[in-house]
Amino acid sequence: MPAPLRVLVDQPEIPGNTGNLIRLAAVTGMELHLAEPVGFDFDDAKLRRAGLDYHDLAVLTVHPSLDEAYRVLRPQRVLAYTGGGESAYTDVEHREGDVLLFGRESIGLDEHVLEDPRVAARVRIPMLPSRRSLNLANAVSVVVYDAWRRQGFPGAV
Repeated sequence: MPAPLRVLVDQPEIPGNTGNLIRLAAVTGMELHLAEPVGFDFDDAKLRRAGLDYHDLAVLTVHPSLDEAYRVLRPQRVLAYTGGGESAYTDVEHREGDVLLFGRESIGLDEHVLEDPRVAARVRIPMLPSRRSLNLANAVSVVVYDAWRRQGFPGAV
């Protein structure tokens, strides 16, 4: 069975999105990693409501910084998902050891994060012109389900 997908969100801001990501982690088996600072309290009602009763079924790790997350995860490659990506998410062949990196809801990934030498590729989700972005939880869902499908949905019923 392939290793679980590893998603890292840098500085998430909206508790409902993170709750939805916790739920996504629980139902797909992906690992969810958050790099602080986060823009909410983990006792927030919106986070709990969006995650329903899946919190104990998800693998969630909160790291004190993006650099600390990289130190712990030791990624083979970092795939940075951004509106300015050069390749579409459907063109990416995920490998064991990859980290799928997403940015915060308000501005995405900072330019210095995108320029980090650990970032192997900037990846985009195609959208119509003049649209700013997808909701963070929706974007992660699109990418995770496509990657999981390509693995043959291991462990799914």
